[in-house]
Amino acid sequence: MVLLETSAVASLDFPEVKHHATIDPQVFIELVREPLQRGDTVALAHLINQRWSHDQIMDLLESRDADARKLAALALGFVGDVRSITALAACLRDPDPMVNQMAEHALWTVWFRAGSQAAQERVQLGSEYLSRKQLDKAIQEFSTAIRLDPTYAEARNQRAIAYYLSEDYYAAIDDGEMVVKLMPSHFGAWSGLGHSYAHLGHTKRALCCYRRALGINPYLHCVRQIINEIQAGQCICRIDHVA
Repeated sequence: MVLLETSAVASLDFPEVKHHATIDPQVFIELVREPLQRGDTVALAHLINQRWSHDQIMDLLESRDADARKLAALALGFVGDVRSITALAACLRDPDPMVNQMAEHALWTVWFRAGSQAAQERVQLGSEYLSRKQLDKAIQEFSTAIRLDPTYAEARNQRAIAYYLSEDYYAAIDDGEMVVKLMPSHFGAWSGLGHSYAHLGHTKRALCCYRRALGINPYLHCVRQIINEIQAGQCICRIDHVA
């Protein structure tokens, strides 16, 4: 299944519905499949937003039908919000790897749009600088985003990544710790904390963080490999010039 760009529909919201009928999984699959196969993200987002409530789609994450779970996770990637996070995080442990992939993608998109519009714009700009390895400018933009919205966890996570790439591991840890306070299911932040602690030679703390990440998302095979290497004494991550 192809992951489609969701940023164009980030501003869509679910209607508030106190009572909802259960969706027939097969009807949901058939209706979603047509715009999905055309690659028409605008039509897909409009269909999802107009036809079903947030709670209805959340219910499908627990369907016995794996295809329904996959498409429900994909749908929440388009129009989900912070209400989706707990259920999507649970889907990371789904026995079907594709459900895990859809849920992981959805979580990242929800995390990125879980801030004010002004803060999201700064994070987008910072991400562009980050991709070009312009780390100082990236940190500046992420810092502005945090000032605009101090509860925007992903702004701090992205700044932690920039600090990590700058080899400022203590600053990366400070941001990472705040991220997991704001968003405890953020496996990316837990992994990042593990990397920073490992580079500082704090292997026990690194292992603790890596295990937290793996407990949330068991499909993080690279993290599992790092844990095995640390336990076998094969992973030496200390960087001598970092205090």
